[in-house]
Amino acid sequence: MIRVLIVDDHAIVRTGLYQLLTTTDDLEPVGGATNGDQAVAMAAELHPDVVLMDLSMPDTDGIVATRRIVEENPKTHVLVLTSFSDPSRIRAAVDAGAEGYLLKDSATEEILEGIRQVFVGESPLDPKAARELLTSRREPSDEIKLSPREEQVLRMLSAGLSNRAIARRLGITERTVKAHLTRVFQILGVTDRTQAALWAQRHDQRPPDQG
Repeated sequence: MIRVLIVDDHAIVRTGLYQLLTTTDDLEPVGGATNGDQAVAMAAELHPDVVLMDLSMPDTDGIVATRRIVEENPKTHVLVLTSFSDPSRIRAAVDAGAEGYLLKDSATEEILEGIRQVFVGESPLDPKAARELLTSRREPSDEIKLSPREEQVLRMLSAGLSNRAIARRLGITERTVKAHLTRVFQILGVTDRTQAALWAQRHDQRPPDQG
């Protein structure tokens, strides 16, 4: 059973998600938090497997709460469920440690499957959010442009480093590395590490120790 903590400042959303989870055989809602501070406290007390995290909340927002939860509970996975698809929020959420990013207008089965995916280490990304992110990464000439951190991760991947090794070098978690790679694959239009490494070689994204 996958234990899920629901975080949203709207009672109707929390109730709806709670009822949705109870219709499944493998997902169990363990509580609902109304803001980021409460989410952090409940995560520490309940040790959920997955936190379903809203971003826009009063006081402590979902970005800050995600960072604190991931730091304090290494075994807890965070899946963002929000109304916002702007690239800056997606990048901020992933940098904070979120492993997936879905929108509230997603189909119910997509939300349920997203919870299952982050629990097993995958990184679901809503198609609309992915398009927004891809568009934001392109210059007017349609040239692909990665962020500095994404370039670092790609270069290390092309050097043959594992996710664990990349995480150690950059001082971030393996989950954050995996989330960065998911974005990189989406931006480059590739589906796996080998294709990404080949793209890096073709575009002179050399490992750091090669200058």
